[in-house]
Amino acid sequence: MEKRLLAVEVENFRSLRKVTLPLRPLNVLVGPNGAGKTNLLDVFRFLADVIGTDLQPALDLRGGFDEVAFRGGEKAPTHMQIKLTAMWTTHSSLNAPDEYQLRVTRLRHGTLSRRERFAFKRTQGRGRRITINGQKVNVVDTGRGGGEREIGINALSSGLSTLPRLSDDEGGSEVSTVAQRLASFRVFDVRVDSARQASRFPRAKTETLDDGAANLAGFLLALRSRDEGAWQRLVEDAQEVLPQLEDIDFDYPSGAAREVVVVLHERGLRRPTQLADASYGTIRLLGLLALLYDPSPPALTCVEEIDHGLHPQALALLVERLREASERTQFLIATHSPALADRLSPEELVVCERHADGSSAIPALTADHIEEIVTASEGMPLGDLWFSGALGGDL
Repeated sequence: MEKRLLAVEVENFRSLRKVTLPLRPLNVLVGPNGAGKTNLLDVFRFLADVIGTDLQPALDLRGGFDEVAFRGGEKAPTHMQIKLTAMWTTHSSLNAPDEYQLRVTRLRHGTLSRRERFAFKRTQGRGRRITINGQKVNVVDTGRGGGEREIGINALSSGLSTLPRLSDDEGGSEVSTVAQRLASFRVFDVRVDSARQASRFPRAKTETLDDGAANLAGFLLALRSRDEGAWQRLVEDAQEVLPQLEDIDFDYPSGAAREVVVVLHERGLRRPTQLADASYGTIRLLGLLALLYDPSPPALTCVEEIDHGLHPQALALLVERLREASERTQFLIATHSPALADRLSPEELVVCERHADGSSAIPALTADHIEEIVTASEGMPLGDLWFSGALGGDL
């Protein structure tokens, strides 16, 4: 995938006191509970919330600045910061990436101030820097014919939620592109109780999968209508993991075009099984397959404990499908499964640890260092190395 997130840098966000993580198409976090995996995923949920609700509500949703800021060390931090480097806008590249930085500072009298910075280092035309400080937006175009202008903004309004309204000459199109990418970030977790239920009949073939798969039935029905080939591959994948499964179909308990439920045709049973009566693992599997076959995925998909509830025989297939889907959307996922880690390459594995002061080390090892450890072990699988402690990041 050409347009992707290249790196994230975080300061003082929960346990992420100072973390810089290069991002590849597929990134799998391993490490003990409390190492910061969930906090890293919440960085992206937080940015999506900033766009959806603005900065102050996104902080309030998490208990305010003091609850979000790093709790370790002798002194409470006075700021938190998130910086993203990406290739998203038209002329961005590895050598000239886009940058977005958000810094929130707690002032002495307890109020908050924020500073944002956008940099679009285009290889064609003029470069552009947009800085937001207090109630002022400063737009600077570099290069021949460049200029500078100033715009007003509310004190704690995020540039991500307000600046897309700027004209193209003021950087509105570039900011809009960044905001759209961030707003699409998905932190996905199959909520089994919700996914079991009937969902409304899809109004279009472009049904968007809910972050908890609450509309699983509607999404799968829309997928079958939109892409028969993808639908058939999804069914075949489910059959590979569930040997008793013969087919997946749909029923309409409230009448056609109103509600839809998933039904499973299983070998040896006289009647099909509604998804409401299927096992926890079966529902988790179908929710994850729906995610991996999503024809219109977000820019980044985060999944916590992706292996939870799945039989080990599903993991090889899961990693294969993750790699295929990562050509269309980046993945940042967390696992506690050595069996899943066994199927990864060193550049896909992100080892997470926790320091004595409560801060997270992410990554605790570089990809090159992991490769060296694998070579020294004469090719021992990553999961075995991790489980043995050779990679750190205890289970």
